[in-house]
Amino acid sequence: MIAFSEKLPGLGELVMIPLDPVAHAPLVHSWVVKERNRFWGMPEHSVEQVSEIYAFVDSLDSHHAYLLLLDDHAIGIFQTYQPALDPVAECYEVQPGDFGLHLLLDAGDRKLPHVTSMVFPALLRHLFTDPSRTRLIAEPDIRNDRMITRLQREGFTLGPIIDMGHKQARLTFLDRSRFENPKE
Repeated sequence: MIAFSEKLPGLGELVMIPLDPVAHAPLVHSWVVKERNRFWGMPEHSVEQVSEIYAFVDSLDSHHAYLLLLDDHAIGIFQTYQPALDPVAECYEVQPGDFGLHLLLDAGDRKLPHVTSMVFPALLRHLFTDPSRTRLIAEPDIRNDRMITRLQREGFTLGPIIDMGHKQARLTFLDRSRFENPKE
């Protein structure tokens, strides 16, 4: 089942499908154990543990995990969640219309220049197609400078540093109005 797709000029067709906790666990595991993906928080996990985590996510109505494909080749994981039903709600005052996201891109050995700068905006456009979502939030590890910089480049504003127990994170926010009118 395709949850979302969009043609990305010069890159290919981006497709988002629900992540299968069993079938996709070996692939996801191969990504999350890499040093470059350490901020995903699973560097020591086994394939079985990755499968169990995503089976748990799959059991929730408030959290969703997707496999991202580019021209039928897997390139990453996209997760969404309702902040009010997530532990992050203990760290900030959730507003109506808040919607959370996590993104891990890993094209493996494929050379895909500018993949993040094309895929991330497409995913943001997709999230904002739901009119009930008025603000997107993300909370990357404070040491993940690349993601924090990427979020700012996409229009997110920096919020406070929060303690989530398993990580110190930087809250970031993207209001719909700022996304739709980036120059204002």
